[in-house]
Amino acid sequence: MNQTITKSFRDIFSKTVLLFTLKVTIVSAIITAVVVWLFGGMLTGFVKSYLGWIPWEWLQTTGASVATIAIAYMLFIITISIVTSLMVEPLLIKLAAKHYPDKPVTGSPSITKSLLLSLKAGLIFLVIFLFTFPVMFIPLVGAIWMLWLWSLLIKEPTLYDVGSLFINNKEELKARKRGTPLLSMIAAAFNYIPVLNIFAPVFAQILFLHHVLGEGRR
Repeated sequence: MNQTITKSFRDIFSKTVLLFTLKVTIVSAIITAVVVWLFGGMLTGFVKSYLGWIPWEWLQTTGASVATIAIAYMLFIITISIVTSLMVEPLLIKLAAKHYPDKPVTGSPSITKSLLLSLKAGLIFLVIFLFTFPVMFIPLVGAIWMLWLWSLLIKEPTLYDVGSLFINNKEELKARKRGTPLLSMIAAAFNYIPVLNIFAPVFAQILFLHHVLGEGRR
């Protein structure tokens, strides 16, 4: 585990990864801005209706503002995860060739399945987030809860993206799941740090790459 994390941090600050992250961030920011612009009013109305059970009007207004900003941020997190998943294949192949030249590329993830897994993870995340939103305000518990929720966006889609490139055996790929929940939460922790949050999805991909091809093979 320590070796996986160490190698991943070395890779994340390489020029190749930084340029990839910049490209993904620009695309994701544009998509998120368009979605918020088109559906922002609907989103705000839904949040106000959802918080209608609160007896104090000032708290409803404040809560609606906070919730709307939080949901917009979550949409950006979901979008950057999806865009990373769709664009990351060449980067993973390049990093694998650098660190594991003896491990050939044996396949390629299906764009359709990759997209569906990412959308499924995003939908599950949003539904759970909306119905457990008050938990966010519980000290420490809320932070851990959000970290777990963010990890849901990462685990299944990332394991599929990485595994499909290098593992043909489904049972072998299934065996690689051990340790991935923790790796997902480590990568998701980037979402708590402004600016560095853009690295969460690609860092997860790199973590999983080293886990699957490095420690995961032992």
